[in-house]
Amino acid sequence: MSNQIFLTEKNFSKLKEEIRKNKGKEIIFSSDDDNLNRKVLEKLPIDILLINLKERKDFQKQRSSGFNHVLAKIAKKGNVTIGINLDEILNSEEKKKAEILSRIRQNVTLCNKNMVKMKFISQKEKGRRDSHDLRALGLVLGMPTWMTKKL
Repeated sequence: MSNQIFLTEKNFSKLKEEIRKNKGKEIIFSSDDDNLNRKVLEKLPIDILLINLKERKDFQKQRSSGFNHVLAKIAKKGNVTIGINLDEILNSEEKKKAEILSRIRQNVTLCNKNMVKMKFISQKEKGRRDSHDLRALGLVLGMPTWMTKKL
């Protein structure tokens, strides 16, 4: 875990400085702001974009998963992995868990179409799982086998 750094900064210029300071480490960025996510994907060298799905509100006829085809193409171009927050899945209640899993499934479909890598990320020690469990969950969520081999 010392090789990774988790950033949640909301100010772009401060975030840029933090990334510059931690250049050799694996950088995981997470934000609730979709515009900031896109700006960071386009302009900053991050390794993993962790999309938070718990606090999102769905529209009447579509899900708000925080990820779209434009972000998928930018992530593919920048070789950025999309992170799935495993703690959100484990610590949510039944109805909320179903909504989160459906949003993840939508993001898996987008990542599969654009050949973007995905990875499960758990910040708490309690939420860590072995690779077999993560592969099984990935397959249930619709990940292809090339994506689950690297979990």
